[in-house]
Amino acid sequence: MANSMDNNQESKFNFEEEQEQKVEQAKEEVKEDAKGLIKSSNVFLKEIFSFRKDTDRDATIEAIKNDIPFKGATAWILICSIFVASVGLNANSTAVVIGAMLISPLMGPILGIGMAIAINDIDTLKRSLINFLVMVVLSVLTAYLFFEFFPLREDSSELLARTAPDIRDVLIAFFGGLALIIARTKKGTIASVIFGVAIATALMPPLCTVGYGLAKAGSVGFKYAGGAMYLFMINSIFIALATFLVLKVLRFPMLKYANSKKRRNIARFAAFVAVVAMIPAGYTFIDVLSKSNKNRDYRNFVRKEVNSNPNLWLQRDSLNFQAKRVSLYFNGEVPDATRADLINELKSYKYLKDFSLSINANESRSADQLSEALDRAYADLDKKDNIIDGLQSQIEVLNNTISGLNEQLENFALQQNKNAVSFSELAKDAKIRFIDLQYFGYANMLGSKDFIKVDTIVVANVKWNPSLNDSLVNIKETELSNWLKQRLNKKEVLIKRE
Repeated sequence: MANSMDNNQESKFNFEEEQEQKVEQAKEEVKEDAKGLIKSSNVFLKEIFSFRKDTDRDATIEAIKNDIPFKGATAWILICSIFVASVGLNANSTAVVIGAMLISPLMGPILGIGMAIAINDIDTLKRSLINFLVMVVLSVLTAYLFFEFFPLREDSSELLARTAPDIRDVLIAFFGGLALIIARTKKGTIASVIFGVAIATALMPPLCTVGYGLAKAGSVGFKYAGGAMYLFMINSIFIALATFLVLKVLRFPMLKYANSKKRRNIARFAAFVAVVAMIPAGYTFIDVLSKSNKNRDYRNFVRKEVNSNPNLWLQRDSLNFQAKRVSLYFNGEVPDATRADLINELKSYKYLKDFSLSINANESRSADQLSEALDRAYADLDKKDNIIDGLQSQIEVLNNTISGLNEQLENFALQQNKNAVSFSELAKDAKIRFIDLQYFGYANMLGSKDFIKVDTIVVANVKWNPSLNDSLVNIKETELSNWLKQRLNKKEVLIKRE
């Protein structure tokens, strides 16, 4: 009995031990499967995002160097693209501006600057900087001359869009530059990417806007020029920065010099230029990001705290970054409690807590006064409507009188000449037959071909719809002449065009 109980306990213990072993084995298998999944996922992701294998270093460096020189055909292409972009800004045509971006050669020296710093090539850096400055000066000068001779009637939306950069322009320039240099380093350059980056980063329109601002002159013109040049420098710096970073990630070989001292000096100079370029890039990014955040909070404040209040009538508002002030202009009176509430609400916005709030209310114009003024305006309009109705009645009487006089004159003419045709009937028939006829008149004129015999010639004065082309007008005038000859029983009819 005792032995059977011991055997049962031993078999139970063995069963539990086997179960634990199976569980441990299952856990190990899961761990192995997880490791295999992670490993295969890593391999899959590396295959997707790794682009080092497709890189052609020598061809990339050679291609970028070939795009740096600015002479001959490249100079004329730049001038033509500047003219095209200026015309597009003048006509406010997005399609024309995009076309100018595609043919512009400005991208070459910018990529050259980024590449030269990345591979420690001082000669290429010098050439890139010189060509870049020459391109900028020539572009601005060309745009200035264009707008000097063909000034804008009013500032177009295409032009104003290039005068106030924000954080989106920084991001577009940086990621556009990344896409561009990655496409350039790939074996078999992706042309569509290059064209797309040329459109997205928009190097050409800001330079045209700088030229326009200089031609416009004055405080507004120079403000436009400064904002547009700021946008151009943002695009240039971040494209060069993206080029530098990608070439460093791809481990492009550094240029070697025989003289070790010269190599160290050049490396230090390249590092110095890189730091100098990154400092304004970082400052620009922080500054533009800060302004964008402040603008966002400002719009939310006006929308949520001001426009949502039915007791406030906001006339206009403004945000001054330099003075750190939000200005609100209201129609009617603003109570002290509301003023205090608006000031407290402004402090609750993260990026506007350091800004002051200026509230300008028209205290003398209360809601009741405005309502009274509106009632008086409606009364004046009613009076004017009554006067207009009386004048229209008088005009109708005069028209009827004129029509009666015309009928009497025509009847008199018909009594004097039984063969004459009523002008009213003739004009109506002419308009029915020739819909594009806008004016019609005719008279009898005496003429002579041999200066002995006198003939009576019908002269018809006509005016056609301006949308008709000349060939169609000539056909219609021939038809009109033939119809008048038959209707008036005349051998000769002269058509004169107004």
